[in-house]
Amino acid sequence: MSAVLKTARGEAGVELAEVDVPEPVPGFARLRVIATGVCGTDIHIARDEYGYDAPVVMGHEILGDVDAVGDDADRHWVSRRVATETYFSTCGRCDWCRDGRVNLCPNRRSIGSFENGGFAPYVVVPIGNLHGVAGESIGAVLAEPLACVAQCLCDPAVVNPGDEVLVVGPGAMGQLSAQVARAQGGTVTLAGLPHDDGRLRVARELGFSTTTQTPDAESFDVVLEASGSAPGAARALSAVKRAGRYVQVGIFGRDVALPIDAVLYKELTVTSGFASTPASWRRALMLMEQGLVELDPLVTESVPLAEWERAFESIRAGNGIKTVIDPQAE
Repeated sequence: MSAVLKTARGEAGVELAEVDVPEPVPGFARLRVIATGVCGTDIHIARDEYGYDAPVVMGHEILGDVDAVGDDADRHWVSRRVATETYFSTCGRCDWCRDGRVNLCPNRRSIGSFENGGFAPYVVVPIGNLHGVAGESIGAVLAEPLACVAQCLCDPAVVNPGDEVLVVGPGAMGQLSAQVARAQGGTVTLAGLPHDDGRLRVARELGFSTTTQTPDAESFDVVLEASGSAPGAARALSAVKRAGRYVQVGIFGRDVALPIDAVLYKELTVTSGFASTPASWRRALMLMEQGLVELDPLVTESVPLAEWERAFESIRAGNGIKTVIDPQAE
């Protein structure tokens, strides 16, 4: 089967190549991939700004149908539509695994970076990673990034009812963060740049206030930095009130210079969340089931596997919100 692989260093080391169709062993399931979202992390992997083992099939935001299982005891999963957690394996013995914080395991191996992922027609994942999703909605491909946002915002809750919240960056993570913050009772403004007009239009259609202006200093109780850029973080640190909360949602992918003294002068609470946990998946799925988040409007383009380069370029250029690759399309 054809797949998008990271085979060597640099962006030139990403290519479309042939690999074997995987077979599930006991404890694992094979998914027929319906769609896999292109994430900013995929661009970081392409640029060698995020860890990986080459060669590896990229892609970790997966929606698929269970095609086969390695053990008859798991046959009830066959033909079910699922989203999947990203961990292929963790050590199970470190302090973080024992605390249920598997996202922090130093030996964690995730699909799309250290094990083969979803930019291919089929992928094998652990049975324990599967989460059934209802209906045929393509928006469920965003279940994994939504779980990552829940890891940042939900345990404990970062936003309280009545909080004024600024989200910097109107990409997929910013749009999801805005919806979760609103579900927590916040009044949310989504900030972008003038070239983000299309993304901000989607946010307005979802009922959010938007701006391309620099927010007034010390005007928000909570700021969520989802742009993964140093200017975005500086903007957020300026906008947050004294004794407010700053949450790093985006990944920079490199060292950046920030006005970090604002943390001291304002006595800010700074938090984040890395990847997801079983608890954050429960939060994400409940938000979906209760209709507190709208995911379909965030999927702005679907491309076949052969056009993966166009999908990557859309993310680099900030076009649309979530571009997905459909490995079954011609």
